[in-house]
Amino acid sequence: MTSFLLRRLGQFVPVLLLAAIAVWAVVYALPGDPTTVLGGLDATPEQIAAIRERLGLDKPVYLQFLTWLAHTVQGDLGTSSTSGYPVTRVLGDAVPATAQLAVLAMLITVVVAVPLGMIAALAGHTRTGRLVKGWLSLSLATPPFWMGLLLVIAFSVGLRALPAASRYIPVWEDPVGALRNMILPALALGIYSGGVLARFVAASLSEVMDSDYIRTARSKGASEARVVVRHAMRNSLLPALTIGGLQLGSLLGGAVVIEVLFSYSGIGRLLFNAVAERDYAILQAAIMFVVVVFLIINLVIDVLYAVLDPRIRLR
Repeated sequence: MTSFLLRRLGQFVPVLLLAAIAVWAVVYALPGDPTTVLGGLDATPEQIAAIRERLGLDKPVYLQFLTWLAHTVQGDLGTSSTSGYPVTRVLGDAVPATAQLAVLAMLITVVVAVPLGMIAALAGHTRTGRLVKGWLSLSLATPPFWMGLLLVIAFSVGLRALPAASRYIPVWEDPVGALRNMILPALALGIYSGGVLARFVAASLSEVMDSDYIRTARSKGASEARVVVRHAMRNSLLPALTIGGLQLGSLLGGAVVIEVLFSYSGIGRLLFNAVAERDYAILQAAIMFVVVVFLIINLVIDVLYAVLDPRIRLR
C-alpha cells in the first residue's frame, strides 16, 4: 500500500506543473487587455504603459510565467488588479462559501443517487423501476441553472419561503440561516448530480447482480438483502466512486452559473467576475485551486480504489 501511494504521489507533481502551464496559456490567450479595464477608455498611452509595467505585462511571456510560478510556489498569489487586495485573502473568503455549498450539494447527491440507483437496478421493468428511470432521465435533461430558476419561481416567488439571492452564512454561526440560504442552490446542483451518479450506480449494480459469485451467494441461502448489501454493493461502488469524486470536484471547483444565478459569493462567482474584469491574478489562482482540488480528489479516489479492491495495488 505504501509503494502504491508513493507512485501516485510521484505522478502528482508533473501533472500539477503541466496543469500550471495549461492554466497560464489559457488565461494569457483570453481576449481583452486588463490595462484597458483598469485605465478606462480615457486613459493616455503613458497611463497604459505604467499599468502594464506595474502588472508585469511589459515583460516577455516566458518571464511572466516563471515569475508567476516562482511566487505561486512560495504562496504569493499576487494582488487583485481590480480590488487591490491580496489574492490569498480574496480566495480565502470564497473557498469556505463554496466548500459549504459543495458539502450540502454532495449530501443531496448521495441521498438521491444511492437509493434511486439501487431501485432502478433491482426493480427492473416493474412500475416502480420505470418511474425511477423516468425521474432519472428527467433530472439529467434539466440543467442545473434551469432547475435553479424553477426552484426560485416555486419557493421564492410563489411560496415566499426561501430567499432568491443566497448569501454565505457559516453553518457553525447560524445553522438555520445557512441552510435557508444554501438549500436552493444546493438542490439545483444536487438533483442533477444525483441523477448522473444514480445512473452509474444502477448500471454497475445491474452488471454485478448477474455475476457468478452473486448466484453462489444465493445458492448458499443468503437473503436478498445480504446479497445486495454485503456482496453486490461493494463491487458496484468502484465505478460510482469515480463519478462521485468528479462530481465533488466540480462542486468544490465552483458551479459558476449557479453561484452567479443565486448571487452566492463563492469560487464560481469569483471566476465569473475575474473573467469580466480581466483580473488575471484572481483568474489564475482560482483555476489553479480547482485543478489542485481535482488532483487531490483523484488521489483520494485511487487510495479508496486500492482499499476496496486490493488487486489495484499491484498495478
